[in-house]
Amino acid sequence: MPKTQKTEPKTNTDDLADRLIDVLKLRFERHPHRHPGISWQQVQSKLDANPGALKVLHQMETTGGEPDVIGCDEKTQQLLFCDCAEESPKGRRSLCFDQQARVNRKDFPPQNSAEEMAAEMGVELLDEVLYRHLQSLQAVDLKSSSWISTPAKIRQLGGALFADRRYDTVFLYHNGAASYYAVRGFRGLLRV
Repeated sequence: MPKTQKTEPKTNTDDLADRLIDVLKLRFERHPHRHPGISWQQVQSKLDANPGALKVLHQMETTGGEPDVIGCDEKTQQLLFCDCAEESPKGRRSLCFDQQARVNRKDFPPQNSAEEMAAEMGVELLDEVLYRHLQSLQAVDLKSSSWISTPAKIRQLGGALFADRRYDTVFLYHNGAASYYAVRGFRGLLRV
C-alpha cells in the first residue's frame, strides 16, 4: 500500500496571504496599462523571493491603498508597488507631514504623521517624479491630496510638499508641515 504524504494544515496566515495574492493578481490583470511589459509570473516570482513584502502589501491594502505594480526600477530590477486607489488612502489621512511637525504642533496634534506611518508600514512616500508617473497612468487625487517626499531645504524652513489633480492637471503645492486635513493622506511605494 503506497504511503500517503502528510500535509500540514493551512494556517490563518497562509489563508490571508493566499487571499491577498488573489486580490493583487486580479487587480494586476484588470489594469495592464499600469505595468506594460511586466507579467504576473515576474510579480509572483518577486513575491515568492520576498515573503516580507506581503506583510507590507497587506498593510497598504487594509488602509485603503489598493496597491499595484506601476513599473520596474531599471537600475535595481525591483518592481514598484504603489497605492493606486482613486483617492488618497482613507486609512492614512488627517496626518501632518513628519514627527517633528507632530510633536511641535501646539494645538490639536494628530495621532500620527505621514513619514512615521510610512516607516511603520515599511513603505516610502512617493517623490514628485513617481507621483507624476502614477498620474500619467491614471487620474488620482481628484478630491483628495497626498503628502509627497519633501526636499530637506524646504522641510528645514517648516514646509512640506503635497500634490493632487484638479482641472485635468497635476498640481504640486506647499503647506506648513504641521498642517493636516481630513482629505490629505499619503501614497506609499514598496520596492520588491
